[in-house]
Amino acid sequence: MPRTTTTAPTGPSTAEQLRSTTTAAADAVLAVAGSDPVVTSLHHLHDDGTVVVVVPTDCAAAALAWQSGTGGLPAVLEITDHAPIALRDPVRALVWLRGSLTAVSGHDERLLTDTVATTNPHPALLDVGHGAALLRLHLESAVVADTTGAAAVTVDDLLAAAPDPFRDVETEWLQHLDEDHADLVALLARRLPSSLRTGPVRPLGIDRYGIRLRIEADGGDRDVRLDFAEPVEDALGLNRALRILVGCPFVNGMQRRR
Repeated sequence: MPRTTTTAPTGPSTAEQLRSTTTAAADAVLAVAGSDPVVTSLHHLHDDGTVVVVVPTDCAAAALAWQSGTGGLPAVLEITDHAPIALRDPVRALVWLRGSLTAVSGHDERLLTDTVATTNPHPALLDVGHGAALLRLHLESAVVADTTGAAAVTVDDLLAAAPDPFRDVETEWLQHLDEDHADLVALLARRLPSSLRTGPVRPLGIDRYGIRLRIEADGGDRDVRLDFAEPVEDALGLNRALRILVGCPFVNGMQRRR
Protein backbone atom coordinates (compact mmCIF):
# COMPACT_ATOMS: atom_id res chain seq x y z
CA MET A 1 0.00 0.00 0.00
CA PRO A 2 1.50 3.44 -0.91
CA ARG A 3 2.62 5.61 1.99
CA THR A 4 0.33 8.59 2.60
CA THR A 5 2.38 10.41 5.25
CA THR A 6 5.43 12.63 4.99
CA THR A 7 7.34 10.88 7.75
CA ALA A 8 10.72 9.33 6.96
CA PRO A 9 10.51 5.73 5.75
CA THR A 10 11.36 3.07 8.34
CA GLY A 11 12.97 0.79 5.79
CA PRO A 12 13.41 0.26 2.08
CA SER A 13 10.26 0.08 0.02
CA THR A 14 9.36 -3.27 -1.49
CA ALA A 15 10.55 -1.98 -4.86
CA GLU A 16 13.88 -0.86 -3.37
CA GLN A 17 14.33 -4.22 -1.65
CA LEU A 18 13.62 -6.02 -4.92
CA ARG A 19 15.96 -3.78 -6.92
CA SER A 20 18.79 -4.28 -4.44
CA THR A 21 18.34 -8.05 -4.44
CA THR A 22 18.16 -8.32 -8.23
CA THR A 23 21.35 -6.28 -8.66
CA ALA A 24 23.33 -8.08 -5.96
CA ALA A 25 25.45 -11.19 -6.46
CA ALA A 26 22.70 -13.53 -5.30
CA ASP A 27 22.07 -17.12 -6.38
CA ALA A 28 19.45 -17.65 -9.10
CA VAL A 29 17.79 -20.50 -10.96
CA LEU A 30 15.75 -20.31 -14.15
CA ALA A 31 12.60 -22.42 -14.33
CA VAL A 32 10.84 -23.28 -17.59
CA ALA A 33 7.96 -25.72 -17.94
CA GLY A 34 9.09 -29.04 -19.34
CA SER A 35 12.64 -28.89 -18.02
CA ASP A 36 14.54 -29.00 -14.76
CA PRO A 37 15.51 -25.64 -13.19
CA VAL A 38 18.96 -24.51 -14.28
CA VAL A 39 21.41 -22.51 -12.19
CA THR A 40 22.36 -19.24 -13.88
CA SER A 41 25.90 -17.91 -13.69
CA LEU A 42 24.72 -14.31 -14.15
CA HIS A 43 21.49 -12.35 -13.98
CA HIS A 44 21.42 -8.66 -14.90
CA LEU A 45 18.40 -6.35 -14.79
CA HIS A 46 18.20 -3.86 -17.63
CA ASP A 47 16.42 -0.51 -17.44
CA ASP A 48 14.14 -1.63 -20.29
CA GLY A 49 12.46 -4.24 -18.09
CA THR A 50 14.38 -7.28 -19.28
CA VAL A 51 16.71 -9.54 -17.35
CA VAL A 52 19.73 -11.00 -19.10
CA VAL A 53 20.69 -14.44 -17.81
CA VAL A 54 23.67 -16.63 -18.63
CA VAL A 55 23.04 -20.39 -18.73
CA PRO A 56 24.88 -23.44 -20.12
CA THR A 57 24.45 -23.69 -23.88
CA ASP A 58 23.39 -27.33 -23.67
CA CYS A 59 20.67 -26.87 -21.02
CA ALA A 60 17.03 -27.57 -21.83
CA ALA A 61 15.96 -23.99 -21.05
CA ALA A 62 18.25 -22.65 -23.79
CA ALA A 63 16.94 -25.20 -26.31
CA LEU A 64 13.31 -24.44 -25.47
CA ALA A 65 13.95 -20.70 -25.74
CA TRP A 66 15.33 -21.19 -29.27
CA GLN A 67 12.38 -23.39 -30.24
CA SER A 68 9.88 -20.77 -29.00
CA GLY A 69 11.11 -18.18 -31.49
CA THR A 70 10.41 -14.48 -31.03
CA GLY A 71 7.19 -15.20 -29.16
CA GLY A 72 9.12 -16.52 -26.17
CA LEU A 73 7.92 -18.93 -23.53
CA PRO A 74 6.80 -18.45 -19.90
CA ALA A 75 9.67 -18.64 -17.39
CA VAL A 76 10.48 -17.69 -13.80
CA LEU A 77 13.81 -16.56 -12.42
CA GLU A 78 14.06 -17.36 -8.70
CA ILE A 79 16.69 -15.33 -6.85
CA THR A 80 17.80 -16.36 -3.36
CA ASP A 81 19.28 -13.71 -1.10
CA HIS A 82 21.64 -15.43 1.35
CA ALA A 83 23.13 -13.81 4.42
CA PRO A 84 26.94 -13.54 4.09
CA ILE A 85 27.54 -14.98 7.58
CA ALA A 86 26.93 -18.48 8.94
CA LEU A 87 23.35 -18.59 10.21
CA ARG A 88 21.09 -21.48 11.08
CA ASP A 89 18.88 -20.46 8.14
CA PRO A 90 20.95 -18.33 5.75
CA VAL A 91 18.07 -17.28 3.47
CA ARG A 92 17.08 -13.64 3.92
CA ALA A 93 14.63 -13.32 1.05
CA LEU A 94 13.37 -14.94 -2.15
CA VAL A 95 12.53 -13.06 -5.34
CA TRP A 96 10.50 -14.39 -8.25
CA LEU A 97 10.75 -12.62 -11.60
CA ARG A 98 8.17 -13.92 -14.06
CA GLY A 99 8.09 -13.18 -17.75
CA SER A 100 8.65 -14.36 -21.32
CA LEU A 101 11.98 -15.98 -22.16
CA THR A 102 13.64 -15.57 -25.57
CA ALA A 103 16.97 -16.63 -27.05
CA VAL A 104 19.52 -14.11 -28.33
CA SER A 105 21.11 -14.56 -31.77
CA GLY A 106 24.87 -14.66 -32.30
CA HIS A 107 25.36 -11.02 -33.40
CA ASP A 108 22.89 -9.65 -30.85
CA GLU A 109 24.45 -11.89 -28.21
CA ARG A 110 27.84 -10.23 -28.71
CA LEU A 111 26.32 -6.75 -28.60
CA LEU A 112 24.31 -7.57 -25.49
CA THR A 113 27.35 -9.09 -23.79
CA ASP A 114 29.28 -5.87 -24.38
CA THR A 115 26.38 -3.77 -23.12
CA VAL A 116 26.09 -5.73 -19.88
CA ALA A 117 29.86 -5.67 -19.38
CA THR A 118 29.92 -1.86 -19.36
CA THR A 119 27.98 -1.78 -16.08
CA ASN A 120 28.45 -5.32 -14.78
CA PRO A 121 31.81 -6.81 -15.88
CA HIS A 122 30.98 -10.24 -14.46
CA PRO A 123 33.44 -13.05 -15.31
CA ALA A 124 30.53 -15.24 -16.51
CA LEU A 125 30.30 -13.02 -19.59
CA LEU A 126 33.64 -14.44 -20.75
CA ASP A 127 31.96 -17.84 -21.14
CA VAL A 128 29.27 -16.58 -23.53
CA GLY A 129 29.84 -18.35 -26.82
CA HIS A 130 32.13 -20.86 -25.11
CA GLY A 131 29.75 -23.23 -23.38
CA ALA A 132 27.37 -20.54 -22.14
CA ALA A 133 24.52 -18.63 -23.77
CA LEU A 134 22.62 -15.42 -23.12
CA LEU A 135 18.85 -15.50 -22.72
CA ARG A 136 16.54 -12.55 -22.23
CA LEU A 137 13.62 -12.58 -19.78
CA HIS A 138 11.01 -9.92 -20.57
CA LEU A 139 9.57 -9.09 -17.16
CA GLU A 140 5.85 -9.22 -16.47
CA SER A 141 5.74 -9.43 -12.66
CA ALA A 142 8.01 -9.40 -9.61
CA VAL A 143 7.43 -10.77 -6.09
CA VAL A 144 9.64 -10.77 -3.00
CA ALA A 145 9.14 -12.82 0.17
CA ASP A 146 10.95 -12.71 3.51
CA THR A 147 10.06 -13.41 7.12
CA THR A 148 7.61 -10.50 7.13
CA GLY A 149 5.56 -11.93 4.25
CA ALA A 150 5.34 -11.60 0.47
CA ALA A 151 4.61 -8.58 -1.71
CA ALA A 152 4.33 -7.88 -5.43
CA VAL A 153 5.82 -4.92 -7.28
CA THR A 154 4.95 -3.65 -10.73
CA VAL A 155 7.72 -3.71 -13.31
CA ASP A 156 7.54 0.10 -13.62
CA ASP A 157 8.00 0.56 -9.87
CA LEU A 158 10.87 -1.92 -9.84
CA LEU A 159 12.69 -0.08 -12.62
CA ALA A 160 12.07 3.31 -10.99
CA ALA A 161 13.53 2.19 -7.65
CA ALA A 162 17.18 2.75 -6.80
CA PRO A 163 19.25 -0.09 -5.34
CA ASP A 164 20.65 0.45 -1.86
CA PRO A 165 23.97 2.35 -1.96
CA PHE A 166 25.57 -0.21 0.40
CA ARG A 167 24.62 -3.36 -1.51
CA ASP A 168 28.15 -3.89 -2.90
CA VAL A 169 29.88 -3.60 0.49
CA GLU A 170 27.21 -5.11 2.74
CA THR A 171 28.83 -8.55 2.71
CA GLU A 172 32.17 -7.27 3.99
CA TRP A 173 30.54 -5.02 6.58
CA LEU A 174 28.30 -7.75 7.99
CA GLN A 175 31.18 -10.21 8.20
CA HIS A 176 33.32 -7.59 9.92
CA LEU A 177 30.53 -6.73 12.34
CA ASP A 178 29.91 -10.39 13.15
CA GLU A 179 33.58 -11.35 13.55
CA ASP A 180 35.08 -8.24 15.18
CA HIS A 181 32.27 -6.40 16.93
CA ALA A 182 30.30 -8.81 19.09
CA ASP A 183 30.23 -6.01 21.68
CA LEU A 184 28.41 -3.71 19.25
CA VAL A 185 25.94 -6.43 18.28
CA ALA A 186 25.24 -6.99 22.00
CA LEU A 187 24.55 -3.27 22.44
CA LEU A 188 22.20 -3.32 19.46
CA ALA A 189 20.44 -6.36 20.94
CA ARG A 190 19.75 -4.38 24.12
CA ARG A 191 17.52 -2.10 22.03
CA LEU A 192 15.16 -5.02 21.51
CA PRO A 193 12.31 -5.79 23.92
CA SER A 194 13.33 -8.42 26.47
CA SER A 195 10.56 -10.68 25.12
CA LEU A 196 12.48 -10.92 21.83
CA ARG A 197 15.92 -11.59 23.30
CA THR A 198 15.30 -15.33 23.57
CA GLY A 199 18.35 -16.54 21.65
CA PRO A 200 21.59 -15.47 19.97
CA VAL A 201 21.31 -12.18 18.07
CA ARG A 202 23.25 -11.92 14.80
CA PRO A 203 23.62 -9.13 12.23
CA LEU A 204 21.46 -9.93 9.20
CA GLY A 205 21.49 -6.90 6.93
CA ILE A 206 22.50 -3.25 6.60
CA ASP A 207 20.92 -0.66 4.34
CA ARG A 208 20.62 3.11 4.24
CA TYR A 209 17.60 3.03 6.54
CA GLY A 210 18.89 0.81 9.36
CA ILE A 211 20.20 -2.56 10.43
CA ARG A 212 18.44 -5.93 10.54
CA LEU A 213 19.10 -8.53 13.21
CA ARG A 214 18.35 -12.25 13.27
CA ILE A 215 17.27 -13.81 16.59
CA GLU A 216 17.99 -17.55 16.54
CA ALA A 217 15.61 -18.69 19.28
CA ASP A 218 14.64 -22.24 20.17
CA GLY A 219 11.09 -21.59 18.99
CA GLY A 220 12.23 -20.40 15.57
CA ASP A 221 14.13 -17.57 13.94
CA ARG A 222 12.84 -14.02 13.97
CA ASP A 223 14.09 -10.99 12.06
CA VAL A 224 13.83 -7.46 13.45
CA ARG A 225 14.84 -4.04 12.18
CA LEU A 226 16.42 -1.15 14.07
CA ASP A 227 15.96 2.08 12.15
CA PHE A 228 18.47 4.91 11.94
CA ALA A 229 17.34 8.39 12.93
CA GLU A 230 17.46 9.27 9.22
CA PRO A 231 18.58 7.55 6.02
CA VAL A 232 22.34 7.60 5.36
CA GLU A 233 24.26 7.76 2.11
CA ASP A 234 27.89 6.89 2.84
CA ALA A 235 30.20 5.02 5.22
CA LEU A 236 30.73 8.04 7.45
CA GLY A 237 26.99 8.48 7.82
CA LEU A 238 26.59 4.79 8.57
CA ASN A 239 29.18 4.86 11.35
CA ARG A 240 27.52 7.93 12.85
CA ALA A 241 24.07 6.33 12.63
CA LEU A 242 25.28 3.17 14.39
CA ARG A 243 26.89 5.22 17.18
CA ILE A 244 23.65 7.11 17.70
CA LEU A 245 21.69 3.87 17.67
CA VAL A 246 23.70 2.40 20.56
CA GLY A 247 24.16 5.64 22.49
CA CYS A 248 27.63 6.50 21.11
CA PRO A 249 29.67 4.14 23.37
CA PHE A 250 32.68 4.02 21.02
CA VAL A 251 34.71 6.72 19.32
CA ASN A 252 36.00 5.30 16.06
CA GLY A 253 32.88 3.58 14.78
CA MET A 254 33.02 0.24 13.05
CA GLN A 255 36.80 0.05 12.57
CA ARG A 256 38.63 -3.21 12.06
CA ARG A 257 40.71 -4.36 15.01
CA ARG A 258 44.47 -4.41 14.54
